[in-house]
Amino acid sequence: MTTEVQELYSLLVPLSDDRLIVPRACVAEVVRYSRPDQEPGAHRWMIGKVNWNGRELPVVSFEGALGKEIPAITGRTRIVVFYANGSQLKTGYFGVLTQGFPQLVRVNRDVLQLDSTEGWPESAPVLCRVKMINEFPLIPDLEKLESMLAEESIQA
Repeated sequence: MTTEVQELYSLLVPLSDDRLIVPRACVAEVVRYSRPDQEPGAHRWMIGKVNWNGRELPVVSFEGALGKEIPAITGRTRIVVFYANGSQLKTGYFGVLTQGFPQLVRVNRDVLQLDSTEGWPESAPVLCRVKMINEFPLIPDLEKLESMLAEESIQA
């Protein structure tokens, strides 16, 4: 009798005082930080747009979207480029600032448990927090983040 363990390759994305966990398949690339062109009147969490592979890539601070202070840019700051799930963003991609290189991990049901602690506003793009061995990463609501970006581009 064989028991098949279903594993998912995921990335732990470091934030200033937290981590996100996302499926590896959601990420197109991790790129070096380049200074975004800021748009006047944009929300604080909307950092701006950078040129990525010949297209405008909107970049956000996840900490800012949680209502927290936007972290300072350091030599370790990177941009994680996510695939947009829907058709709301014309570019098909968006970026999230990270405070270091994402770490590749394999997860399965045995290592992930739902953690009931919260600590983010109701309007934040977070689905939940999980316990993964000694880590407590957030699972972001990427569709909500994409919607927030789409609304931001309409208002700009």
